[in-house]
Amino acid sequence: MPAIAEKNVRWVKHPKLSLAEQIYLPTIAQGMVTTISHLVKTLTGTNSIQTQQYPEQKPSLPPHYRGVHRLNRDEQGRVKCVSCYMCSTACPANCIDIVAAPSPWPDREKYPELFVIDELRCIYCGMCEQACPVDAIELTTIFDLTGMSREDMMFDKEKLLSVFDQTVAMGTDPVRTKGGRLSVAAEPAGSGLTTSSSAQS
Repeated sequence: MPAIAEKNVRWVKHPKLSLAEQIYLPTIAQGMVTTISHLVKTLTGTNSIQTQQYPEQKPSLPPHYRGVHRLNRDEQGRVKCVSCYMCSTACPANCIDIVAAPSPWPDREKYPELFVIDELRCIYCGMCEQACPVDAIELTTIFDLTGMSREDMMFDKEKLLSVFDQTVAMGTDPVRTKGGRLSVAAEPAGSGLTTSSSAQS
């Protein structure tokens, strides 16, 4: 390999700091100016960025927000899932476990005897609700998900159905996922999509 010519070599020297820069006075002054300007804007009401006082002040989330899952019920209050395994197949995190059983109802062949979602493993991508052919699974706007153990974060069929009941009672049904050009998250509010509760009627 040929040697680099001396004219092409540029030696970089460390900049020499003044005494004020060495004791950080300009940086401290710049930070104080920024802090005082934000304080003045807040006191005069001209600051457009406001801190939300969570948990006293709940954030307003868009209807296509992807939070805690729910299993939907049909018109007769039964679980909509037909145990086709499409959601667990599409899941990139492998967090959905389903055990199918013969359906006790004549309108379907199977139903989920066991349906579990590991909320700690889930990446909330929405692939499960896109894959579901019967609109049985959705991600809701519930975001404050906590648990005291890993077992608490394993949502079984009963817990997922209770999330459905809770969101219907609160009137916060998620936007139904008839995906547009840019998939589920691109659907704006009021885009003409029906919610799950209205789709059931």
